[in-house]
Amino acid sequence: MATINDVAERAGVSVTTVSRVLNNRGYISEKMRQRVYRAMEELNYQPNEIARSLLRKQSNLIGLIIPNVAHPFFGEFASSVEYYAYQNGCKLLLCNSQLDPVKERDYIEMMRRHRVDGIIMGSHTLEVEEYRNLNYPIVTLDRKIDDLPYVASDNERGGELAAQLLISKGCRKIAHICGNLKLEMLSNRRTIGFERVARQHNVEFMTIQTNMDVFDQQEYDRIISRLMAEFPDIDGVFATSDIIAAFVIKWCRKFGKQVPGQIRIVGYDDVNAATWINPGITTIRQPIREMGRLAVELIRRQMDGETIEKEHLLPVELVERETT
Repeated sequence: MATINDVAERAGVSVTTVSRVLNNRGYISEKMRQRVYRAMEELNYQPNEIARSLLRKQSNLIGLIIPNVAHPFFGEFASSVEYYAYQNGCKLLLCNSQLDPVKERDYIEMMRRHRVDGIIMGSHTLEVEEYRNLNYPIVTLDRKIDDLPYVASDNERGGELAAQLLISKGCRKIAHICGNLKLEMLSNRRTIGFERVARQHNVEFMTIQTNMDVFDQQEYDRIISRLMAEFPDIDGVFATSDIIAAFVIKWCRKFGKQVPGQIRIVGYDDVNAATWINPGITTIRQPIREMGRLAVELIRRQMDGETIEKEHLLPVELVERETT
């Protein structure tokens, strides 16, 4: 098996130069870099990643724990994190917790064993003390945990924009379908913003929460079908995800309600699927790609010893399509 010394000899450079190429450290001309790569290819040299990580005390691995990779928002967020991690010379260790605290704890232990450089937490089922004791660079998504830095969209403003649009379109009885408010998520602020604007305009509204498994699509069917049956005069819906909004469209069809003629719908996230559905979903756009980029940047800055601010709120944008 070829060694780093063999590569250096074949390329006609020092072992230090080969090491710099492998670790992307220091200035190396492109010509020299290609010479080293060519020697590695000729010798079929495979660098020992474990040894390299121990030597530089970095694994170049970033851990990402999300609750449900099948959910479009988290799928798009994970894709963005992976892209920017790779651009920064890191690989992504993706874990799907499914809101199970046992799985989340196991994944965190696995990340310890792999000596990840940092963890992006998109799933938060454990007690605060367990996060506090991790001693890793950490960034949380859409949740405040002690003094850990977090990335979120301006959820409250998103709720305001949704309410303002529905009211401006003439809606006077609006249903707001959201996740379970007992979960201490910053996304709950969407409800705060929506309800405040509805009250200011003296518009009748009702807030309907999912169960604790906020991704249970069978639950979406249950609550939306019941809503349509019990309140046939609903003329607007603000759903706190585009997926819930899509379920509302489905049940409007089943109840013979025209969208947007009889009922107007606003979602949240602006995942790609919002444009595929007919009618296209009016939604509050979270800057998902930028949220992924920023999460990676905050991990890298912590690795470099920087002191960073706790709150990182990104602006949202109303995107109007056919459902309003």
